[in-house]
Amino acid sequence: MIPTSRIRNFCIIAHIDHGKSTLADRMLQMTKTVSERKFRDQMLDDMDLERERGITIKSHPVAMKYVSPSDGNEYLFNLIDTPGHVDFTYEVSRSMAACEGALLVVDAAQGVEAQTVANTYMASERGLEIIPVINKIDLPNADIDETRRQIEDVLAVDTSDNLCISAKTGQGIEPIMEAIIRKIPPPTVAPHPVAVQALVFDSMYDTYRGVVIHVRVISGVLKNNDKIRMMGTGAETMIKEVGLFSPQPVPLPELKEGMVGYIVGTVKDPSEIRVGDTVTSADRPASAALPGFKEIRPMVFAGLYPVSAEDYEKCRQSIEKLSLNDAAFSYHSESSMALGFGFRCGFLGLLHMEIVQERLRREFDLDIISTHPAVIYKVALRSGETLEIDNPVHLPDPTRIDSVEEPMIRAVIICHNEHIGDIMKLVMDRRGEVTKTDSMDTKRVLLTCTLPLNEILIDFHDHLKSVTRGYSSMDYDYAGYQPSDIVKLDLLLNGEPVDAFSTLVHRSKAVSRGRQICKALKDTIPPHQFAVPVQAAINKTVVARETIRAFRKDVTAKLYGGDITRKQKVLKKQKEGKKRMKQFGNVNVPQKTFISVLKTT
Repeated sequence: MIPTSRIRNFCIIAHIDHGKSTLADRMLQMTKTVSERKFRDQMLDDMDLERERGITIKSHPVAMKYVSPSDGNEYLFNLIDTPGHVDFTYEVSRSMAACEGALLVVDAAQGVEAQTVANTYMASERGLEIIPVINKIDLPNADIDETRRQIEDVLAVDTSDNLCISAKTGQGIEPIMEAIIRKIPPPTVAPHPVAVQALVFDSMYDTYRGVVIHVRVISGVLKNNDKIRMMGTGAETMIKEVGLFSPQPVPLPELKEGMVGYIVGTVKDPSEIRVGDTVTSADRPASAALPGFKEIRPMVFAGLYPVSAEDYEKCRQSIEKLSLNDAAFSYHSESSMALGFGFRCGFLGLLHMEIVQERLRREFDLDIISTHPAVIYKVALRSGETLEIDNPVHLPDPTRIDSVEEPMIRAVIICHNEHIGDIMKLVMDRRGEVTKTDSMDTKRVLLTCTLPLNEILIDFHDHLKSVTRGYSSMDYDYAGYQPSDIVKLDLLLNGEPVDAFSTLVHRSKAVSRGRQICKALKDTIPPHQFAVPVQAAINKTVVARETIRAFRKDVTAKLYGGDITRKQKVLKKQKEGKKRMKQFGNVNVPQKTFISVLKTT
């Protein structure tokens, strides 16, 4: 066993696509943690989804043994590769809780980006030792001096170590390993024996072994056959196996303080394990739990429903297991008149929502429908009560409402100087405002904006990339609530409201949104025997309308000769029948209509 003084726990943080996973690959090869025969690019990205999209979705821990040429000692490096997209920031914050230091990777061609700034601030708040690394120096447009100046001026991080690498070619990796030994402190060790405390920073569900708990041991020792307790839930279990990730699980006799590894017990119920909980000994428990993590608040809500009603129980079990592996994902049961029984789910953003749905389809073989994404609104009633509404169905009668507040975000956008006007126009079109402008260098500027969260849900990022020709990056965080003129937009088919299509929108956007949904419904709902009006209404006032044409049988085909009044009589009879049918007929909305409308809007 390597002594605690020679253990280094660190994570790799960066903006998306700046080379975190590639750097982790080079470290794995240099330490020979993975044999050349088993090695593949993006070694730590074990999900098919991660490899297809070229992004990291989950944090991946791995233990590496490194012999330093400078002192000849063997060190244990516990590395955690983290995601770079803003929707997975919670994965990054949890990884930082298991570390003493962080490698901050910056692309030499792109410089400091929005997520680079956000991750650096997060690491500083947690007191981590930050080691800046300039990557992709082999690119022809790499500007090392300018990137170094941005790291020092914008991030206030010292770059005197001059760590410049090419993770793709492997150039400059060894100095990073030596800098980790020299600059990142080893885990602190209590001077005398103390109670066992281990922080749960992640977990996953294994079909054969139950819940596998990822922990950072803060104090004490965890070994096989120990009886442990979760201080948050009170659940107790016997340890069957402990070990490290290398990168596959490797069993060990024990996990001592300062180590990052996993625990396999006898826990089969995912609800008994919570991320941020403290593991302690059941016989000699610790007096207090570890601080854990800040509770994450979902930013975007949507309903997930199984296509087939028989799959509801399978859907519930699958969502429960997935939430264990993704602590930022939350859910509760709900029902819809149109879609049946399902779940109201909370996500950190639109990409997070898309990834969760894709994982449910792939990993659990589920066929699901998603409703339109929405946010939580605070509704103040005239009675003095305040409600939190994320589903339009639960909005009270307008006569009872005093005011409605919507969630706001504070966005940081980094762009080229010539695109400032286009971005300001885009922000104002989305009911936002640019509150601050800071110059980063002669070419780029940092804009601080305030925007309603509801306005950036669907296509804001796409439009941002479009108007800046891809030369922009954005990061955002929650900025509280502010009063807004939010109304409920109802969709009526043949005069009957369909709750699955109802939505909460700002009054200024209600008419255009209503026309958009009405047109989508008209194009996808098949014709009936009678004409079906499709209407969008605010407080029973119709603001948009389309009509689905009726099937028209040619009732005059069998007539021949005679006076025109014969045809008029038959057509009048048909008209009366259509009118009567419209009063009592039901509009059949096929399942594919819900899917296509939710995609188009």
